[in-house]
Amino acid sequence: MSRIGKQPIPLPQGVTVTIQPDNTVIVKGPKGELKRQFHPDMRIVIEDNVLRVERPSDARHHRAFHGLTRALLANMVHGVHQGFTKELEVHGVGYRAEVQGGKLVLNVGYSHPVTFDPPPGITFSAERLPTGVTRIAVQGIDKELVGEIAARIRRVRPPEPYHGKGIRYRGEHVRQKAGKAGRK
Repeated sequence: MSRIGKQPIPLPQGVTVTIQPDNTVIVKGPKGELKRQFHPDMRIVIEDNVLRVERPSDARHHRAFHGLTRALLANMVHGVHQGFTKELEVHGVGYRAEVQGGKLVLNVGYSHPVTFDPPPGITFSAERLPTGVTRIAVQGIDKELVGEIAARIRRVRPPEPYHGKGIRYRGEHVRQKAGKAGRK
């Protein structure tokens, strides 16, 4: 039995789940609505305000879909109830990030600023810390989309190993390399 798949998903107050005949699940909550279609073999059941996922057999692909379906449903419920946030930090002299009219504008050493338009359901915020580091927060209800947008922002200027400049996830450790050996 799948360790993840067999765990029930409690539904918080204010979250409603609708299961359609084609295995499409619509989750509505205070932050918004998410919709996703799941594998037709997986059976999604609501009992006593608890969501459960059942599989038809112990075949390898059914076991894999069991855990995946449960994890995706749990992320949907968490997203519409509390939302997800991914934080990034901009390190480097002269490197800046700011939000202008909902768009994220990055000045990270290129000849032009890099602008990110948020897709529907995503919001940006940026704050400058006293240490000179700028912290960017990507917020939304879809965990997959929040992670993808954060990865795209990081890809603009990934942290480099010699000076540590660039955009990194909050808490990410960048291993520093030694530079060239000095001449005598």
